[in-house]
Amino acid sequence: MASEADLRARLQRASQEHLLRFCAELAPEPRAALLAQLEALEPEALRQHCQRAAAACARPPGPPSDLAARLQPLPPERVGSATEGDPQTRRLWEEEGFRQIALNKVAVLLLAGGQGTRLGVTYPKGMYQVGLPSQKTLYQLQAERIRRVEQLAGERYGTHCTVPWYIMTSEFTLGPTAKFFKEHDFFHLDPNNVIMFEQRMLPAVSFDGRAILERKDKVAMAPDGNGGLYSALEDHQILEDMERRGVEFVHVYCVDNILVRLADPVFIGFCVLRGADCGAKVVEKAYPEEPVGVVCQVDGVPQVVEYSEISPEVAHLRAPGGGLLYNAGNICNHFFTRDFLRTVTRELEPLLQPHVAVKKVPCVDEHGHPVKPLQPNGIKMEKFVFDVLPFAKNFVAFQVLREEEFSPLKNADSADRDSPSTSRRALLAQHCRWALRAGARFLDAHGTRLLEQPRDWRNSCEAASSGPHSSWMRPLPRSCGPDPCQPRGPRLRTQPHLGSGQGSCSAILAANRGAQNRAGFLLRGGRPPTTRAPGAG
Repeated sequence: MASEADLRARLQRASQEHLLRFCAELAPEPRAALLAQLEALEPEALRQHCQRAAAACARPPGPPSDLAARLQPLPPERVGSATEGDPQTRRLWEEEGFRQIALNKVAVLLLAGGQGTRLGVTYPKGMYQVGLPSQKTLYQLQAERIRRVEQLAGERYGTHCTVPWYIMTSEFTLGPTAKFFKEHDFFHLDPNNVIMFEQRMLPAVSFDGRAILERKDKVAMAPDGNGGLYSALEDHQILEDMERRGVEFVHVYCVDNILVRLADPVFIGFCVLRGADCGAKVVEKAYPEEPVGVVCQVDGVPQVVEYSEISPEVAHLRAPGGGLLYNAGNICNHFFTRDFLRTVTRELEPLLQPHVAVKKVPCVDEHGHPVKPLQPNGIKMEKFVFDVLPFAKNFVAFQVLREEEFSPLKNADSADRDSPSTSRRALLAQHCRWALRAGARFLDAHGTRLLEQPRDWRNSCEAASSGPHSSWMRPLPRSCGPDPCQPRGPRLRTQPHLGSGQGSCSAILAANRGAQNRAGFLLRGGRPPTTRAPGAG
């Protein structure tokens, strides 16, 4: 280890010598920990990082003055749809996706390095339960979908296949995530096919360009954003592992979307048959000012433009058909070829420009006393996974229905959107639709058939989740439930408090004879009968 004098000289070159101001007060063990942390920080890189953070934060907010003239929507030939167009073409996409999965050429990669600060928890988001009757966590839902898509592909092609699950964690989430998976027996997945790796950390920086001390003996660090994926792939030789396994196509997604379809065969097949090296799922924006990035073109090159960079005038522009001109909302759901990822990690990653995130960073004051700021006091520099879109030689977008594939978990239940309640309702509403599609009927307590499309699906399904657990909405052991591929019985019962919650009734899901097992199967984690996409528990 370098001496304190050597480290002080290095920090002086980086204009960050304040990081040692409490060193003399520390006991031997915390002192050694601080020196070890500082030794890992290269002086010139630290200096540039702090200067870049302060300069970026000082730039005036708002869209670049010339951006509107450079924007274009994606050309139609670059966009596919999960719902529109020729059904036969969609079946071909699905078949190709299953074929690649059966050939062991598809992997999924989970971005799980962020903390659940806005959600109000101290553990990784994947360990969170949104209040489903089954009590399943996000990690368990995703594991079961991997098992299901493996089974579907294997049944189609008479083979045993594997979809490796790569999980990018951070200093904050690696330990708890690894422990959680071990405690739950990897949710019946082969541990050799669950590969966890850690992204890099960067110092948090004050507005005047000084790295922040979280404690007297620790520099405040933060993950380098989900775009830190590309350096992490190189750091941990993940692409080499993929090559040994024969993986050629990678589905990348964020942990907090409860409706995500892992290794979605339709999406995979669409991208493969289009010869794409990079693809993105998108949803139609709900309204012009919706705070989601827009997948579009800038100077003819595909890119995600943040909502804060688009002027209100541009956001409200309409296409000839009447919809929003810039309507392709980014949901952080991507397809990459392994070859494209190799090119990015080895040649293009240094070209990615970090983004500014102004945050409340726990720190110490000038006297070394701990401070939990009430207002943002620091800058975290992040890269985004979609920053590589401009490097693609053949980029495609795939539009999906929001209610089927996108319901993020960002906030605590005190918020009116992107909360545990909205995520739970989205999944239960989806399962209700699947049940109807499979031939199920809803009856009230008197046996009278209810409307097939209740006025408020979300309230009805949420009400069902709050009542006593039925045979199809039964809590499962937290380690992992019964095989989600097994059908349930023909008669499915619950006793919800419907609508606003005033009064109560019992409801019976009675499946038609030909759809009995299908309805039970779907509600236990299968797929919609028309798309055969992997399901959710």
